[in-house]
Formats: sequence, structure tokens, C-alpha cells
Amino acid sequence: MSQSGGTLWENVKQIGLAVVLALIIKTSIVEAYKIPTASMEDTLLVGDFLLANKFVYGAQLPLVNWRMPAVGDPERGDIVIFIFPGDQNGTKYIKRCVGIPGDTIEVKNKNLYVNGERFPDQDKAKFSDTTRLGNLRIQPRGPGGQNSRDNFGPYVVPKESYFMMGDNRDNSYDSRFWGPVPAPLILGEAMVIHWSWNDDEYPSPEVSVTDPLSVPRLFVFNVVHFFQKARWERLFDIIS
Repeated sequence: MSQSGGTLWENVKQIGLAVVLALIIKTSIVEAYKIPTASMEDTLLVGDFLLANKFVYGAQLPLVNWRMPAVGDPERGDIVIFIFPGDQNGTKYIKRCVGIPGDTIEVKNKNLYVNGERFPDQDKAKFSDTTRLGNLRIQPRGPGGQNSRDNFGPYVVPKESYFMMGDNRDNSYDSRFWGPVPAPLILGEAMVIHWSWNDDEYPSPEVSVTDPLSVPRLFVFNVVHFFQKARWERLFDIIS
């Protein structure tokens, strides 16, 4: 093999190794997620980009149906990324774990109780019956109409399952409405915010397939308002 051919082959091997290592890291150790909804405000905001530790709960190895040994199980208070139960598309949710297997969960007039004791509200927990526009929020009903957003339970968390709730209690579609999260659907624990983008105060123009100029218009708008839209104070915040 010529020197140039050997150099090319070495480069290909290095690139291939880098791709494999990146895939292993992404699927087994650390993965990035974006916050799409307000259910975890004000702990996590829409537009936050975070890194999650997938190793701690026992990550699924790529291409094989095998899970690595877990360092520990989700604990009360952990902010957890998981696959929405029953979703064949694998939609990922993020909520706070408030109940572990065997716990009794009860909500009385918005106050959360775990095993009969008041579960402490997080520093940035949010309770708001109205939207930013002043509209009343709808309170979804549970199965049979027995439970609601503000009054729920008592409910015992099944084995190998976890009860999840959003910190934005009045605007969170969570285990009060669709039940606990089975352990195999748990993906990882949120660690740190590595980027945050505020699209509320400076809404980006919409992109349309019928308007070829919409993409460059979006790009220019975001460049012009880059420093206003970036939430610099949230960068590298540890999530708790």
C-alpha cells in the first residue's frame, strides 16, 4: 500500500473510532436534551439545553438489548428524563421524581404528601392557575373523574415504578394523569444547563416552505438579537 493510501486508511480508522466513541458516549454516558414545555418552570425554562447523566441509572448500550449496571436508582427529588409510558415513538419527558416504589402519594389542595409527610416545594416551584394572558388553566381529570390536578390519591406507587411531577404544578401533564413511569423507561438524570435560548421576548420569524426567504430571514434575525435571546446567566447552572 502506498504512503498516501496508508495515510488515508489511518484517517478513516480514526474517524470511525471517533464516531463509535461519540455514539457510545451519547447513548450510554451523557446526552443532550432541549426543554420544549413549561412544565418544569422555573427550575427549567423553555429553550434550556441540558446534559443528562445516562450512566447513573444504567444506560442502554447501542445496538444491543442490554442495560449497563446502575450506579443507583432514581430518588425522591431527582430530575429525571424518561420515555413517556405507552408512546411507541419514544417521546422523551423530563419531570421531578417525587415517589419511589411503595410510596403513598397524595395531593391535597395542591400540597403534595409522600407517605403522609409534606413533600417540600422546590425553591423554584411554581403555582399558577392562569396563563400569562390571564386565562384559566384547565384541570384535567383522572380516570373515572376521581382525581384532579389539585387533589389526588392516596395512590401507592407500584414496584419498579416511579411517580413523576413537574415543578410547575398547575401546568404539568404528569403521573397524576397518566400514571407512574416503569423503571425500564428511565433514561437519565439531568445534570447541567449548557445553553439557554429565550424565544419569548424576541420571537423568531416563522419558517415556511412556500417562502424561500424565510430561512435567511430567520438566520439574520437570530444573529441580530443573539445577545438578547441568549440567557447568559443560566449557562452551566447545575440542575437541582
